[in-house]
Amino acid sequence: MKKKTRILLTDISAMVFCLAIFAAPFYFIFLNSLKDRREAGLMNLSWPGVFHFENYAEAIATQNYMLIRAFYNSIIITAGSIILLIVVCALGGYILQRVANKWMTGINFLILTGLMLPPAILPTIWVMQGIGIYRSLFGMILVETALNIPFTVMLYRGYTASIPREIEEAAYVDGCNSGRLFSQIIFPLLLPVTATVTVLSSVNIFNDFVNPLYFLPGGQNPTAQLTLYNFMGRYASSWNLLFANVVLITIPPLLLFIFFNKKIIAGITAGAVKG
Repeated sequence: MKKKTRILLTDISAMVFCLAIFAAPFYFIFLNSLKDRREAGLMNLSWPGVFHFENYAEAIATQNYMLIRAFYNSIIITAGSIILLIVVCALGGYILQRVANKWMTGINFLILTGLMLPPAILPTIWVMQGIGIYRSLFGMILVETALNIPFTVMLYRGYTASIPREIEEAAYVDGCNSGRLFSQIIFPLLLPVTATVTVLSSVNIFNDFVNPLYFLPGGQNPTAQLTLYNFMGRYASSWNLLFANVVLITIPPLLLFIFFNKKIIAGITAGAVKG
């Protein structure tokens, strides 16, 4: 009984700690998004005298409704990157796990290196300018895909190890070729880790601020995170509108993470334990 009590107290303490770490900053942002410009500039947790819900409408309407265009661009970049990631990394992870030779060992080392080395900004911009995709949504999709390939390949590779080889052998005996084997038999078995990749990478790409700042500069193709600059001035900033903008661009990935967090845990743990 005492052991169960200690476990319960530990769980409650962990929940309270997580709530303080994650919920307190969001509460601060949400509260200040409902204040006027002067009150929000004080940066405190006092309740506003009047709740200014119109801050959200003003944040959306700023710069000819740039936030709406930015949401559209971010969704296009996220969806395109996820599709490319799933196709490339599912195939890559499967081959890396099933084929064992010195070439695969070298490729696996390169992928692991990609997890440790930071991206090269200037050479990447030079290459993108050379092939004409700099400052384009397509170029941004390729950048996001490339940056997420190492981690995603490792997830697929670990999960592929949980699939018995006997399934493939039986398929070959029945006359199934390699293309049909992967698309109709192997890939459906990878759906749990695919769901994990989709949710994790979607949140990561949608919330990306630095890479669009480098590879998608200017106001022609803004992303959701770059709209924060609309309320930052050289001599003064509209903190109330900035906080309202933060709340708006936080809602989609937050909802995605809340509703699909079980799939994230299931995909990662299955690949880790069985791999």
